[in-house]
Amino acid sequence: MQVLLDRKKRRIDKLAAAGEGGTSLAKDALKRMMRNPVAVVGLVIVALFVLLAAFAPWLTPKDPYKPYPELLENLTVTHIPGSMPGFLLGSDADGFDFFSRLLIASQQTLIVAVLATLFGLLLGLIIGGLAGALGGWVDSVLMRLVDVLLSLPALILAVSIAALFARSNQWTVIIAVGMVSVPVFARLLRGAMLAQRESDHVLAATALGVKRSTIVFRHMLPNALGPVIVQATLTLATAILEAASLSYLGLGDQDTFRAEWGLMLAQAQRVFEVKPSLAFFPAGAIIIVALGFTLLGESMREALDPKNRR
Repeated sequence: MQVLLDRKKRRIDKLAAAGEGGTSLAKDALKRMMRNPVAVVGLVIVALFVLLAAFAPWLTPKDPYKPYPELLENLTVTHIPGSMPGFLLGSDADGFDFFSRLLIASQQTLIVAVLATLFGLLLGLIIGGLAGALGGWVDSVLMRLVDVLLSLPALILAVSIAALFARSNQWTVIIAVGMVSVPVFARLLRGAMLAQRESDHVLAATALGVKRSTIVFRHMLPNALGPVIVQATLTLATAILEAASLSYLGLGDQDTFRAEWGLMLAQAQRVFEVKPSLAFFPAGAIIIVALGFTLLGESMREALDPKNRR
């Protein structure tokens, strides 16, 4: 035992002599993520998806919103042209270049997922922040409303909200998908803020007479946002899946001219027997991207968990 203590003491003295400082939680979490193959795979998938969506207008070999005569002349009720010179994946059911539509749809899919997540995050932060900061009857009322939303399955809730609008479009999908994530963000932030309320630095600030609003916005809220940010990464994956589900059920964007993976999947069902690849490619893209966000989010959650620190 004494040998072990002496060894630790020499190690501490060596670190002190070398002037090595400690690392922050964020840097330590990043190092552990980079050593995790699952996190690296998720990060690569997400990075490729974001880059593809950002530069999609310049990467498309053809105009994704223009039907081509060479495709239309071979397009019939029972035949949709496949791969041919100049058209890597052939035509879709309307004579558009399918590969170009698939590329430009990544941008639209990212926009829908990000806006839906931001909408749910903002509303969840307001509800959870008020409940965690004020407590009392405000907390009780808001959490009962959140419990009502949580009692409904996510897809049923999204369908119910989308069905409230007279005509579905891109914005109704964003609102419906975003509302599904509101109770998750609200509950998560409320719990984190309640934990912060009993922390030493908050108790010290309260004892010193610091204003309640200052304590909430400078001490409680910033320290409670970590789990919420990680959850936002996971929510991006579910947002993509739920938006695609609404489109498949006919409650998504009705503008067939727009290219979006969920909408392309819905359009492909009417010609599935003629050309199944029209459904396979957007479905595969949705699955891979959702998997990437899920892997990255779970890895971030594990890396930021204090129990996993070494």
